[in-house]
Amino acid sequence: MTFTLSATDKQCHARAGVITTDHGTIETPIFMPVGTAGSVKAVHQRELHDDIGAQIILGNTYHLFLRPGLEVIEKAGGLHRFNGWHKPILTDSGGYQVYSLAEKRKITEAGVRFQSHIDGSRYEFTPERVVDIQRGIGADIIMAFDECTPYPCDYDYARHSMDLTHRWLDRCLTHFDRTEPRYGYEQALFPIVQGSTYSDLRQQSAEYIAAKGAAGNAIGGLSVGEPAEEMYAMTDLVCRILPADKPRYLMGVGTPANILESIRLGVDMFDCVMPTRNGRNGMLFTSQGIINIKNEKWKDDFSPIDPNLPGYVNEFYSKAYLRHLIVSKEILGAQIASIHNLSFYLWLVKEARQHILAGDFATWSEGMIRQVSQRL
Repeated sequence: MTFTLSATDKQCHARAGVITTDHGTIETPIFMPVGTAGSVKAVHQRELHDDIGAQIILGNTYHLFLRPGLEVIEKAGGLHRFNGWHKPILTDSGGYQVYSLAEKRKITEAGVRFQSHIDGSRYEFTPERVVDIQRGIGADIIMAFDECTPYPCDYDYARHSMDLTHRWLDRCLTHFDRTEPRYGYEQALFPIVQGSTYSDLRQQSAEYIAAKGAAGNAIGGLSVGEPAEEMYAMTDLVCRILPADKPRYLMGVGTPANILESIRLGVDMFDCVMPTRNGRNGMLFTSQGIINIKNEKWKDDFSPIDPNLPGYVNEFYSKAYLRHLIVSKEILGAQIASIHNLSFYLWLVKEARQHILAGDFATWSEGMIRQVSQRL
């Protein structure tokens, strides 16, 4: 995997670049739709490719390990062949899902023992095992095993957790170097910066991760309940330390405003379930602002969902029709809303990239943040 930096905005730290993998190129900044179980909920691969314009999607190690299981994915020849998505795939390490299973897991130096949320069966994830699982899934980009700390989190726990994450990273890197890529294409491993919202810990972690010389680097443990100002402060600090010639991935973020603000700070890659999850519940992100499509005001609004966006759903369906589907709990409503929201997110980062290349991102983003954040 390679990363080429194309431009940096002169008034902030926003960057435009190109990531090259064996499954294709990714123009940054980029938003990555989340395909938790190998599928972006309610969205066909053709729609991801043709209507949404996705360049890379995510798979979830924890969920794919449990269902359909590694044996099935390996028999298929990897996740690309199993789900029919032939562009790049990134898998998370499962660390966040293990973090969310607070009542069903035990963290040790060796790794994490946990119970399946499906049937209570017991498993153990170690750094080495997580590398093997992600290689078997067939991701182009795999994540190092880490512990995601909660918020709020006391200093001593955050420091202990960060040190454990660093030790696990060393084991991941050693095992990654000792093993071969699967399915005939290269795979890259990204370390993850931790340290909660403590600036000295974030600095230590960023310096530790930067020294590893990995193909790319991630920032984890944010967007877990902390105020946005703290998230931006930690992101800014870390981006100033992580190498400029490698892509930076802010995990699990976020709202359109979060993404634009973080692009200003130097982040290149994003993922979040928000566009699909909120869409299924009637929240639409548009180029003009945020719409609760369940509101009575849209009942007889026959205008397009978002006239400024390209794509089939924005040209074909009206707000009134989508409102009817969502209120009636029709499956088609969840599909349309999910496709629309993902289309908007991909449109937004594409617009951001064009303004970075044009040299006016800082000015453009200020107005765009206000615009996309207003409630309609």
